[in-house]
Amino acid sequence: MTRVRTALDRTLALIISVLMALMVANVLWQVFTRFVLDRPSSFTEELARFLMIWVGMLGAAYAAGRKSHLALDLLTSGLQGARKRVSELVIHSFVLLFAATVMLGGGGRLVLIQLSLGQKSAALQLKLGYVYLALPLAGACIVFYSILTLIDAARHRVTTGTQSSGLN
Repeated sequence: MTRVRTALDRTLALIISVLMALMVANVLWQVFTRFVLDRPSSFTEELARFLMIWVGMLGAAYAAGRKSHLALDLLTSGLQGARKRVSELVIHSFVLLFAATVMLGGGGRLVLIQLSLGQKSAALQLKLGYVYLALPLAGACIVFYSILTLIDAARHRVTTGTQSSGLN
């Protein structure tokens, strides 16, 4: 599982980096066409929005895998030993449940509905199902990472912060 996790980490990092580079180039083009050419590009605002959706969703999945996601650890920071392990099991069980039902299940259903309806974006004429595909993809990654974390916690390998899951 270590190799699969490492491959997923690297793939997500690469995709996020490419999407961020595209977003920067897109915004620079928008600024250039608006202020230098005085003829704003018609597609850049929509593309920036779609790229932001993908970067946000895949970035959340990447952060979940690195255990650097947003967390309120006020109650759990003082725990140690078995209590910390139990809290990690409970927390990641809820994360897994949310990602599986809302992101993977609901997001997958949303993608299928949008693709079957054939709804397209205004400027790019891109099927919106492809834009929403970021949700179930990120959900699948979070489910995978949560399962690995639950396995680690069940094996008494409690980790915190940006450390890896203990499988590396």
